[in-house]
Amino acid sequence: MSPAAPTARSRRDGLWQHLAMAGLVAGLLLPLSLVPAFQLVDARVYDLLSTIMPARPAEPGAVIVAIDEPSFSEIGQRWPWSRALHARVLDELRAAGAKVVGFDIIFAEPSDPQADQALAKALGPDVVLAADDVTTGLEQGTQVTRVQPLDLFLDAGAAAGLTSVSLHGDAALRDVPRAPDSFAAEMLRKAGMAAAIPPLGALIQYFGPPRSYPTVSYYQALDPGTFLPPGTFKDRIVLVGLSLKASAAADSGAPDSFPTPYTLSTGSLTAGVEAQATILDNLLHGLYVVPVSRLTALGLVLAASLLGAFLCREGVNWRSGSSTLLLLAFWIIGSWALLRFGRVWAAPVLPVSATLLVVATRFGVDYARERRMRRAISTAFSRYLSPDLVAQLAADPSALKLGGERRNLTILFCDVRGFTSLSERLKDQPERLTSLINRLLDPLSEAVLAEGGTIDKYMGDCIMAFWNAPLPRPDHAARAVAAAARMMTAVTVLNRTLKDEEGDSAPVFAVGIGINSGDCVVGNVGSRWRYDYSVLGDTVNLASRLEGLSKEYGVSVILGPDTAEAVQAGHALIELDRIAVRGRASESAIYTVLHPGPGEADAFADLARQHALLMTALRAGDRAEALRLLALCAPVTPVLARYYDRLRARIPSDGDEQAVAAGGSA
Repeated sequence: MSPAAPTARSRRDGLWQHLAMAGLVAGLLLPLSLVPAFQLVDARVYDLLSTIMPARPAEPGAVIVAIDEPSFSEIGQRWPWSRALHARVLDELRAAGAKVVGFDIIFAEPSDPQADQALAKALGPDVVLAADDVTTGLEQGTQVTRVQPLDLFLDAGAAAGLTSVSLHGDAALRDVPRAPDSFAAEMLRKAGMAAAIPPLGALIQYFGPPRSYPTVSYYQALDPGTFLPPGTFKDRIVLVGLSLKASAAADSGAPDSFPTPYTLSTGSLTAGVEAQATILDNLLHGLYVVPVSRLTALGLVLAASLLGAFLCREGVNWRSGSSTLLLLAFWIIGSWALLRFGRVWAAPVLPVSATLLVVATRFGVDYARERRMRRAISTAFSRYLSPDLVAQLAADPSALKLGGERRNLTILFCDVRGFTSLSERLKDQPERLTSLINRLLDPLSEAVLAEGGTIDKYMGDCIMAFWNAPLPRPDHAARAVAAAARMMTAVTVLNRTLKDEEGDSAPVFAVGIGINSGDCVVGNVGSRWRYDYSVLGDTVNLASRLEGLSKEYGVSVILGPDTAEAVQAGHALIELDRIAVRGRASESAIYTVLHPGPGEADAFADLARQHALLMTALRAGDRAEALRLLALCAPVTPVLARYYDRLRARIPSDGDEQAVAAGGSA
């Protein structure tokens, strides 16, 4: 199989996952379009968008004569007014040149006979009177009753126009009446204009807040020559109706007014007579808005889901976030542009919801995947790293560069001295041997983790650890040396504990530690079936070599040259020897680290001076001077007693012809 095959397959799998996610989101959202509460959300969005730069007719199609509060004040009559007064205003409007007059008032009940006769005499074929359909719910069904004007008025030549409207769940008037004999349609017919039946579900396009149409008060229309400019009603359609802030009478019901899209911004209701004028212009100029078909709406939801899945195919980041914002703007602005210039309503709520839900789903998937990755990192590294480092890696997985990188690290090898003989002694007690080594490795490992180190591996009784990876540690050399000191203390404590438990027969542990710093390659090492996070390089090899030399030199800790250079300012170092190091032309010094107690600083400073002279004498072959200095240095610190004994054994005897420097290659 080619290396590209798994990548291609993973891309195909990712594509199908995104398609499935888009389909699932679309399938969940589609039923919402049938929920009345969600339809109201669409309607409110229509209210908002339809009021932004709405299309308007060149001039208003009607003039409104408002039965308003000033008219009640001037006329001084209680509602309902005498029909003789309506006859008078009709005569005045006709005399002022009105083309058609519509009364948005239902004259269904007889009143004063003389007043009824006066109105009937004034009526004619240029007048439209309001009718209404009253719906009554009965046990056996729904009954619709047509409330017509009196036959007296219809016989006089007036036409009846249905003023009934359909309100949405929030009581707002948005739907264009489809009845062929609607009030607005009859007004247009009387004016000799065509009035086509609008499509099912057509929405009213409002042109402004209340009183956007030319409006005069009823009392002004009673005497237009006095109160109004000439030509106010000339060749115009005139609508007469209530335009009140409150009910005209206690028994008249609610005022004839409705919430419209502009109610959201103005908080005011629009009078029914003005709504009828708006419907008239919608029918006359074809300005009503037609919603897209249900199939088209479903297609938009599916398209939004697919586009959202495409945008976040690489995950949710600032690029996909910016693209998502642009897509959301496209749905909203596109919906407005289609409404404004195409007179088509494609509600953006479901497409916007689909886009957001797909992106949110992908974000949730990414979040869950990141949580799993953090748990995997925590699980994988908790065996090797301190809890603080594991927490940092889990919080920022990008700090972990798997696959190999070059870094300057400090490597530590710690080996148990005499483990082979202990194993032989306890070969018939494997449980006992395992228990002992675990009791030792546990505090040794704790010492590494306490100093922020990474445990690379356990090799029997040997521990390999390193610092400055996977997270950076600028003081990695000092931390490794501090870990070595903790290890030595841990061994002392364990030996004391074992002696308390078992007496003089208890095993006594000792360790040798080699520490070296330098450039290494760190990352996943292994095969495709199994790999470990480990380090490679000559720095590692030298650290292992130094751990082995610790036994030869009789010290517990040996530092490589780079480690010693890094920590020399804060630690008491003693040069042990010079050895050949791969990659360096000259021999390099190796050191051990001492830990002077309180008040021992002067003694150590004197030891350091004498020891430096001792190493110089050895390299110069000055046997007498070397022995003299050795006698001065050896008693100062018991920790170096074995080292000085072995150094003394390597000084040539007095009879040798050549002095051999003890600082030769080890």
